[in-house]
Amino acid sequence: MRDSRLLRRRRMMYMAALLLGIAVIVIVGVITMRETDSGMADGKYNGRGGTFKNPLIEMDTPDPSVVYKDGYYYMTFTHNGTDVMVMKSRTIDFKQAEKKVVWYPPIGTMYSANLWAPEIQYIRGKWYIYFAADDGQNENHRMYALEAVGEDPLGEYEFKGQITDETNKWAIDGLAMEHEGQLYFVWSGWEEDVNVRQNTYIAPMSDPVTISGPRVLLSSPDQEWEMAGGPPYIQEGQAILYRNGRVFIVYSGAGSWTPFYSLGLLALKEGGSPLQPEDWERSTEPLMTMDETAGVYGPGHNSFVKSPDGTEDWIVYHGTTSPTDGWNNRKARAQRISWNEQGLPEFGKPLSLETAIPLPSGSGVIRAEHANRDGDRISFGKVAAAVPVELPLLVHYKNETGASHTLEVWVDDFQAGSLKLPAIPSDKVGYAYGRIRLEAGGGELVLKAAGAGITDDILGQIQAIELTRYEAEAASSGLKDAANTDLSASGEGVMRLTSERGSSVTFRPIHVPEAGKYRLILGVSNPGEGERTLEFNVNGSKGAKLAVPATGRNIFTEVVFEGKLRRGDNEITIKGASGDLSLDYMDIIAD
Repeated sequence: MRDSRLLRRRRMMYMAALLLGIAVIVIVGVITMRETDSGMADGKYNGRGGTFKNPLIEMDTPDPSVVYKDGYYYMTFTHNGTDVMVMKSRTIDFKQAEKKVVWYPPIGTMYSANLWAPEIQYIRGKWYIYFAADDGQNENHRMYALEAVGEDPLGEYEFKGQITDETNKWAIDGLAMEHEGQLYFVWSGWEEDVNVRQNTYIAPMSDPVTISGPRVLLSSPDQEWEMAGGPPYIQEGQAILYRNGRVFIVYSGAGSWTPFYSLGLLALKEGGSPLQPEDWERSTEPLMTMDETAGVYGPGHNSFVKSPDGTEDWIVYHGTTSPTDGWNNRKARAQRISWNEQGLPEFGKPLSLETAIPLPSGSGVIRAEHANRDGDRISFGKVAAAVPVELPLLVHYKNETGASHTLEVWVDDFQAGSLKLPAIPSDKVGYAYGRIRLEAGGGELVLKAAGAGITDDILGQIQAIELTRYEAEAASSGLKDAANTDLSASGEGVMRLTSERGSSVTFRPIHVPEAGKYRLILGVSNPGEGERTLEFNVNGSKGAKLAVPATGRNIFTEVVFEGKLRRGDNEITIKGASGDLSLDYMDIIAD
């Protein structure tokens, strides 16, 4: 029974591959490039590089709260004001994220309506979600907490009740802050019972769900930029940022319904007490505000998250694309934070939707320490696939056995591919490339050792895996509005190439672990009636012409370029199309 089901699934995969045009391969041109160590000065390979573009997901995601843990990014946000949703993604780009509503409020309570700005946090070994809610009347907004029953942030949550100080005043946008071993609760609230100003408050906590002391007023919106759109005048959306023992509160000022919504900063002095307002220094100007040139309005209500390797700080915030959007069209965006000589964060201008942003450092490296080992198999969790595809797989491994081993790659209950792990010296990391087949929807990716001896625990030597695909719609384009949605494409998007002057697609940064010869595989659609060509350039080299046969609309063939890539940062540009083409992706595989 299982064998027949497996055979049917393989047959479906084969037919889907034919429909997508994957079986057509054209190989043209070989170029030798000089080899350098640029981009890898420390000698350590840290992932394939690549880019993404804002927004992080096309659905409205106002008030985004993001955490990175054990190989995944988790996001929650104001989801229609009716429930708490959590999304899970391998990368900071959530376009193929797993989504789940983890909690619905009961009917007829003081927290049944207007659920705003949930904050997901991992505190002292447990997952918590803080949110504001009311009974349908805004003046009754208060803060509440959920605690995960288990270790899965997409699992079941227990309602832990209201988070309040003795005044029990209007409160929203609360979250926990930890500094020098002490927990604090930070939130936006009213001084009295009338909506005149939303202030920044802090109070000590005895545990993640209990305030244990009086609230302290840290800051009030009395600067001109904070008062735009008021009254009421606003400080809200407080977020916590840590660096080198220091702690910062970044808040949103001005009306969230206006394009003037911006980000301000409270910095705790070194050695200062969080409960002493005079120990907090407030910026006189916003750190991020609207940029009409970039087409970004109302950037605010942010959170902070580390890169997968822990070396970078990133801000995730929402913004809109029109000055008249108000509370509509607020979508999550991200960009890297820099730090000045005074040790203060600098966010820079919000980036346009056309900007190809290098992924956070270490992105795409799925580490074995975050996988599940069970006997002769190691599971790396679910791999997403919008359509039936063949994806490139890169395995990082050690193999001191002196013999080559074979890995079988399984997706759910069918074998999707296999690859060899040659023996390598004990002081080296090996890199093995292959391709795997996935059905639409993807599945659980599992590695199994094939024919290894009992004493040769090759699975124990697997360090990480990567899927070395670069989606074209996330790359840079020489023309505006060249990226299009295409539900038949790998990532449900393509980049348009034309014969128009300036039409190009540039992939950068592209990282490979070792200098050498690689196959660069382009997924391209040619809707014309005859063959068309494009020009392929590596690191500014003189280009090679690649031929693309006619495929029909929304059908993709693969065109392969063979050439040398240098260790570290590479730039690959496709241009000079002789007619209209749609570029879906670029895969990189070592020969």
